[in-house]
Amino acid sequence: MTALRDLTASAVMMGLLAAFVGYSASFAIVMAALEAMGATEAQAATGLFFATLAMGLCSLVLPLITRAPSAIAWSTPGAAFLASSATLPGGFGEALGALITCGVLILITGLIPALGRWVGRIPKPIANALLAGVLLKLCLAPALALGSIPALMIPVILAWIVGLRLNRLAAMPLAVLTMAVVLAFTVDFEAAGAAFSAGWFPTVAPSMPIFEPVSMLSVGLPLYLVTMAGQNIPGFAVLELNNFPARRPLMLRVTGVASLLSAPFGAMPINMSAITAAMMCGEDAGANPVKRYWAATISGVSYCLLALLAGVTATLVTIAPTALIIGIAGLALIPALVGSLRSAFSEPGQLEAPALTFLTAASGMTLFGVSGAFWGLVLGGLVWLSKSLLNRQTHASSKPDDDRA
Repeated sequence: MTALRDLTASAVMMGLLAAFVGYSASFAIVMAALEAMGATEAQAATGLFFATLAMGLCSLVLPLITRAPSAIAWSTPGAAFLASSATLPGGFGEALGALITCGVLILITGLIPALGRWVGRIPKPIANALLAGVLLKLCLAPALALGSIPALMIPVILAWIVGLRLNRLAAMPLAVLTMAVVLAFTVDFEAAGAAFSAGWFPTVAPSMPIFEPVSMLSVGLPLYLVTMAGQNIPGFAVLELNNFPARRPLMLRVTGVASLLSAPFGAMPINMSAITAAMMCGEDAGANPVKRYWAATISGVSYCLLALLAGVTATLVTIAPTALIIGIAGLALIPALVGSLRSAFSEPGQLEAPALTFLTAASGMTLFGVSGAFWGLVLGGLVWLSKSLLNRQTHASSKPDDDRA
């Protein structure tokens, strides 16, 4: 009852807005990832349903426990990584094994804080270069779609630009709404009606995970790293910058358990959010900071309701041209790409290492069956370490000899 007295109209409105922005801005990325993983329409609907449900349940639990606007999201950079990766030899089942691996690693990080500190010691330019390399391929998709389906993509891009002029957070919702309008005038309504006749609630289609050491290393580990570097660490930082407690071990344990339990159904990993957290940490979520946790809780309720639309969303994505869906996903990732590139090359004395990480991760190469994201991290880390040691030696040798007469 005490918690209910903290509920305000401002928190309700901001929670609803945050859920709409969070879902509309990134569902296309998740669907593109599921398609790249080799999921059928039923499996994609199942994955979207459980990802949205896990996100909603965590958004309900954590804010009430922490009394902070602990915003939860699915791993957008992780989905981008999967969307830009080649389908694994074992198909969707092998991808599920990689998702489960990621969930286990997130949970272990919550149980062993030293692991989280180790991940936090990865040089930020290297981590951002890895993220930028993962995002690049999808960020090229809007231009490619513009060349292949200009009549469909031009209105979407124009709406996105108008949204940016109005408010950065309005860009993607406006683009998604424009996509829906465009499709309303271009799709085969008879085929669409038959597709939607199956109902709104998705038919759950579980699959058997396949655990392959190579895919666990080349997909599961990079998926964990981009989720930590691209989502969890910025999410913690937003809470702390707004003077809210970031109970990292607890948050990682809760999101790790949710990711692990939902991964067998094809759900993306669940993590802390930076963008929606920034929305719900501000005064628009309520004049009293103590009561702003309700905004995150309301977003959780909204996500649970949005989960029921997974079947319709999956059908819509099936009806729409693939290039259009991937193009929408690419538009959503452009701000993240720009931010990660800016941070990757922020240290003038260390440009080669992040450049090598970025190019290797973006190349799509594989070596010994292991993806370029992993090798980019290894190669960039080695160059960073070697150059750091060289700079220290050069600095030490350039010091004046105090003992010299």
